[in-house]
Amino acid sequence: MPRSYRESDREALVSLWSLCGLTRPWNDPDRDIDRKLARDPENLLVIEQGGQLIGTVMVGYEGHRGWVNYLAVHPDHRRRGVGVVLMDEAESRLRDLGCAKVNLQVRAENRGATEFYRRHGYVVDDVVSMGKRLGEDPPASG
Repeated sequence: MPRSYRESDREALVSLWSLCGLTRPWNDPDRDIDRKLARDPENLLVIEQGGQLIGTVMVGYEGHRGWVNYLAVHPDHRRRGVGVVLMDEAESRLRDLGCAKVNLQVRAENRGATEFYRRHGYVVDDVVSMGKRLGEDPPASG
């Protein structure tokens, strides 16, 4: 069962995101965690099994659309329903907030993730995803 993130999860969470290829040099995962904790910490979710963090998802809602980010399942635990449990919980939380539609982004080369979402009922919207950096994060410390 998913639970909200605890500070003691940080090292394992960052390691899982890295192992699953979700981190990028321009997105410091520690800063992303800190930013989420400052807004709605209860919606950074993790799943543990045998004391090991095996899955995570970050859920957001700004009043118009829900967002799912950082869905990750440890490679040794994939195809066992962990991702489905995380997505079901994410959608349930968004539904409880009054959210009518969920958006997410998948890197074009990540066909496994794309197929996972398709099996979960997601479709490709006829939109162009655009972004703009409002500033650069300072280099990560450590």
